[in-house]
Amino acid sequence: MNVGTLFIFRHLNSIKLKPDKMKAYVFPGQGAQFVGMGKELYETSPIAKGLFNKANDILGFRITDIMFSGTDEELKQTKVTQPAVFLHSVILAQTLGSAIQPEMVAGHSLGEFSALVINKTLTFEDALILVSKRALAMQKACELNPSTMAAILNLDDKIIETICAEITQSGEIVVAANYNSPGQLVISGTINGINIACEKLKAAGAKRALVLPVGGAFHSPLMQPASIELEAAIKATTFHQPICPVYQNITANAVSSPTEIQKNLIDQLTAPVKWTQTVQQMIADGATSFTEVGPGKVLQGLVKKINPAMEAMSA
Repeated sequence: MNVGTLFIFRHLNSIKLKPDKMKAYVFPGQGAQFVGMGKELYETSPIAKGLFNKANDILGFRITDIMFSGTDEELKQTKVTQPAVFLHSVILAQTLGSAIQPEMVAGHSLGEFSALVINKTLTFEDALILVSKRALAMQKACELNPSTMAAILNLDDKIIETICAEITQSGEIVVAANYNSPGQLVISGTINGINIACEKLKAAGAKRALVLPVGGAFHSPLMQPASIELEAAIKATTFHQPICPVYQNITANAVSSPTEIQKNLIDQLTAPVKWTQTVQQMIADGATSFTEVGPGKVLQGLVKKINPAMEAMSA
């Protein structure tokens, strides 16, 4: 082998080639819950049973009773819903073991905590405690400032943002909260502000402007009290070096620094969920398939709307 050939050989070997297939794992948030969730896992997997029982002890109440056989109303309580969706996602992932080999992860709002357990940034116990504190803090913020959210369909994001800004300038609070997919954006704000926004957005050409049955204005400035309360808990929690990047809601970019992950998680409550941008960035960075881990199939549907050619499935 001559010197030129040897140089080329060494140069090629030094290049870390992008794998043909990169697996992205995504985790759903509040709204994916259903009565009966996790029951089959509990009854068929000793690993799942042990983790569910540990969760009951950590939370101080039997969340499994509500998850497996409670009423819709009981399950819709924020203090129940958030840990329930988290537990279903994380425990399902734990039962699958080595079948889950993530190269990138992301979660929709609450789902970001599930993602951070799967990429080893947070332990199961620490994440569950944070999720519970987050849910209680958000519930208190909702009671402090009555507010709501609305889904806006088939209207350009810029038009929605402009109208929201105009209403906010008039004294109400209305902001873009969830960029779920092209043509589906959720707004968040005061009750009067959301009602005004829905009328203006329908007049501007929205196919639908539907007020959602939620407890408050998540991912808006109205969640600032909850963000302040959660900040102390997050700063007191150990964040480890992740085994793969997490694409966080507020940046839509890959993050591997524990310190940066912490900061973004604190800011998440008052910032929009950039889900469309997140999925697009994951694809740009090499994702060739998306596996949703947790209850429902909402995120699979959003991935397909964002990029119809992309493979999306349940775990």
